[in-house]
Amino acid sequence: MFGQSLPSLMRALALDLLVMVLSLSVHECAHAWVAYRLGDDTAEREGRMSLSPASHIDPLGTLLIPALNLLLANFGFIGWARPTPVSPLRFRPKVPARAGMALVAAAGPMSNFLLAVLALGAFAVMQHTGVGLWDESGRTTGVAALVSAMFQINVGLMVFNFLPIPPLDGSRLLPQSMDQLKETLAPYSLWILLLIINIPFLSDHLVSRPIRVVMDTLEAIFRVHVGGIAS
Repeated sequence: MFGQSLPSLMRALALDLLVMVLSLSVHECAHAWVAYRLGDDTAEREGRMSLSPASHIDPLGTLLIPALNLLLANFGFIGWARPTPVSPLRFRPKVPARAGMALVAAAGPMSNFLLAVLALGAFAVMQHTGVGLWDESGRTTGVAALVSAMFQINVGLMVFNFLPIPPLDGSRLLPQSMDQLKETLAPYSLWILLLIINIPFLSDHLVSRPIRVVMDTLEAIFRVHVGGIAS
């Protein structure tokens, strides 16, 4: 925070919050859509099968906490949107409840992966054509910064949400044999996640390195390098 001018900080804050709001809205809508396709219309009836941020924003988790993440760069918090309601009892008879919930859970992080790929594709077009990447003064354009942030933040959301710790989506993908362990850890999950984010060794191996592997792989496929573009 202290290494940036106030205008640069405000630009980065606005950009990151915009991307976070849009990305979390898509994430929650994906949960609702897959649940609906499996027969559960709970989220649809509550207006959650929508891309409108108004349907998904949690003022604390979607706005304040991500803002603190940027302003207090030396300490990590956790951001979230309003959880999407899902009732496995309403799945179609041929859909096993456990498998259905796993599909619904995976839809959120996979929607973030799709957003990351689309953003990187747009960035690749800009970089290969030279159109829209730099302005006349040689500075990164707002559009380039937006798609770059969209790529990086969505890869981060995908990796983080696939961590197998309740209540994250990855915990829904664990085998039934680990249900008892999940129930034991659930009351302490917030503290576990805070430790993972803020202890360098854990953060590096469980979050930062997987994010870097996904980003490097996608960048190699698209033959571009995004690093350092986002505000």
